[in-house]
Amino acid sequence: MHKGGSVYIMTNQLRTVVYVGVTSDLRNRVLEHRTHFYKGSFTDKYNCTLCVYYYHYSTITEAIAIEKEIKKWRREKKNQLITSMNPRWEDLWSEIETW
Repeated sequence: MHKGGSVYIMTNQLRTVVYVGVTSDLRNRVLEHRTHFYKGSFTDKYNCTLCVYYYHYSTITEAIAIEKEIKKWRREKKNQLITSMNPRWEDLWSEIETW
């Protein structure tokens, strides 16, 4: 496990919904989304099981501040952020699961 914190973005199969989150344990948090661990949550309701963006920060405090900022952004700007790292919006689970 990496120290610090990660900001991540989940989406659904059609890429019509995005969810921005922050965690100190990216692998386990994304796994929770993928397995619908929290029934009735936003990501469960909208079937956000694909992680299409993540970025790791040296401290959780920094990651929380960035997450709060990204959540204020319009959808177009969030889309640009995702595309800058992951142009095809592919699921990044294969990278994350080995953390």
